[in-house]
Amino acid sequence: MNLTNAVILSLLAVIITACGQSNDMTDNPFYSESILPFEAPDFTTITDDHFMPAFERGMDEHLSEIETIATNSEAPTFENTIVAMERSGRLLTRVQRVFFNLASAHTNDNIQEIQSELAPKLASHRDDIYLNSDLFNRVNELYEDRSERDLDPESRKLLEDTHLDFVRAGARLTDEEQQRMRNINERMSTLTTDFQEKLLAMTQERVVVVEDAAMLDGLSEDRIASAKEAAANRGMEESYLLTISNTTRHPLLKSLNNRELRRQLWEASAFRGIGEDGGIDTRPIVLELAELRAERAALLGFDRYADYALAPQTAGNPENVLEMLGNLIPFVAENVERESELITDMMKRDGIDDEIQPWDWQYYADKVRAEQYAINEDEVRAYFELDTVLKNGVFHTMEKLYGITFEERDDIPVYHPDVRVFTVYDNDGSELGLFYGDYFSRDSKRGGAWMNSFVVQSDLLDKQPVVSNVLNITPPAEGDPALITFDNVTTMFHEMGHAVHGLFSDVTYPSLSGTSVPRDFVEFPSTFEEDWAIQPDVLENYAIHHETGERIPQELLDKLIEAREFNQGFDTYEYLGATLVDMEWHLLNENSIPDDVITFENQSLAKHNLDNPLIPPRYKSPYFSHVFSGGYSANYYAYIWSEILAADAFAFMKEQGGLTRENGDRYREHILSRGGSRDAMELYKEYRGDEPDVKYLLKRRGLSE
Repeated sequence: MNLTNAVILSLLAVIITACGQSNDMTDNPFYSESILPFEAPDFTTITDDHFMPAFERGMDEHLSEIETIATNSEAPTFENTIVAMERSGRLLTRVQRVFFNLASAHTNDNIQEIQSELAPKLASHRDDIYLNSDLFNRVNELYEDRSERDLDPESRKLLEDTHLDFVRAGARLTDEEQQRMRNINERMSTLTTDFQEKLLAMTQERVVVVEDAAMLDGLSEDRIASAKEAAANRGMEESYLLTISNTTRHPLLKSLNNRELRRQLWEASAFRGIGEDGGIDTRPIVLELAELRAERAALLGFDRYADYALAPQTAGNPENVLEMLGNLIPFVAENVERESELITDMMKRDGIDDEIQPWDWQYYADKVRAEQYAINEDEVRAYFELDTVLKNGVFHTMEKLYGITFEERDDIPVYHPDVRVFTVYDNDGSELGLFYGDYFSRDSKRGGAWMNSFVVQSDLLDKQPVVSNVLNITPPAEGDPALITFDNVTTMFHEMGHAVHGLFSDVTYPSLSGTSVPRDFVEFPSTFEEDWAIQPDVLENYAIHHETGERIPQELLDKLIEAREFNQGFDTYEYLGATLVDMEWHLLNENSIPDDVITFENQSLAKHNLDNPLIPPRYKSPYFSHVFSGGYSANYYAYIWSEILAADAFAFMKEQGGLTRENGDRYREHILSRGGSRDAMELYKEYRGDEPDVKYLLKRRGLSE
């Protein structure tokens, strides 16, 4: 190039950049790996405008890499096919992990618009890979000859998983069937994205505005202040705003003395998504997804979608799940009956002669709990200040069990001011990874709690983990301490269980890293960590009064632990209701899809003797995010299936001495570090030395055997 041409091109580049129309994407932060510690995303440089160009280029690069692998003239080897696939798509992975974390934790109109546009494109992109016949032929040849190849156990597992992914995606279908599969996948991705966006919109739509502060009687001062601030944020300076939670029940139902306000709040939550008064209606999405999933399963040779979904899980098939759930129902129903009698009696003593209603249960259950165990929720919350719980509870337990420590830092950019970042140091003092904590609810965040990974551990790619925990704790009013409920405390321990599953990963391949395990195994490590929250030697270390600094009195501590088992009949009943509704939707074939969502849901509950009107499912179909947008379709049972493992493992560890490094190191070595590198149940039995026993689940939930 001569000097004149160089100058001309430089001037053109300046002009184009100044006009905001640069096609030279070198300024896009996703086009190269982050230079921050652990390749953490640099949120000071990332804007919404970077996402779509990065996705498009990432998909193009990935498909080019895949085509090179698929058309390689050399005979397929594990290295030039499977390992090459593991190395591919690096740009796409980077942008996906940041984008979808923001889409859940801190979204906006731009992100939602991009997500809607992306959903079918990403579905098509995946199909372009898994329906690539040349690529599948190479994978299949390796799979057929796997016993003759010198593969270590992890590599063999990756080969088997990769082959299974191709088969389950439709690699063996005819061209016509594959085209229909593509159409189904694109439509399903659009529908699940639409469902997720509508759920977020419901948090704006389904609110209860309170004009008279007297109606808030029963709420603590900090909660009233928070409701006042929430209303002011929406321009209602003289009002108080109560927003719905992600579940049918609402945490404030325990405290509100005004029965009419309890009814309004419960109905705002329970009747969302049905188009009431011209509002958001998600029922057509539910019906179409059920039909498409049934058709997809049929294309792949399965009678029902549940058969397809459970084939790779530890449960194996829906019959095993139904048997397990069916065995629990009598114990749960017995507990519910006892709880109902206590609640009815309490209502009568409170001067209420009416029949108990769904919005009464939590309120009077809390009164029974307070009477039997002399516990007041506001009194308890005073001992649970978020930062103290995090550092003296969650982090303290992780140090005692695994020897890891957390050091907060302020030099890592975050996507919202509430987010905190910690370097995690291993027991030998080396840097293990990064942990992000995002604890407070906001309008830009979907409901619930979850763990995400910005970077997953991989020896192949020389990556260390960067993980986040996202919760929805009600934020305190400005200047007030962040006092949280014991349910919030338990959730913090639960999500940290997911976090250490990602942080402790020690595998070669990214596809097998961390939480890349069967859906009905992934909740085991998280549920396992929950039970440390109620161990006296842990509780006394973090349950400290936020004003006096005094540790929680032993008497209150004992009552808190005992009270944990009360109302477990209700808790388990509403969970089982949601689980079996999920299962019934996915036991349908493509010719048996109902016309009415609510009628089908009610019939499903009655079929399993779970139709008590006082205890509706934890999630009703119109807002069942796990199932219709969150990847748990026909898999919501996974929580209680995993809890069987968690309760059994925790009992085993207690027998071995409890909170010790020796116990933690063994659990880390056999479970947390292995990711998906081995069969999940093999890992469990290797750790435990035996099959899990369901009796520990019954004990954990306070249910009669």
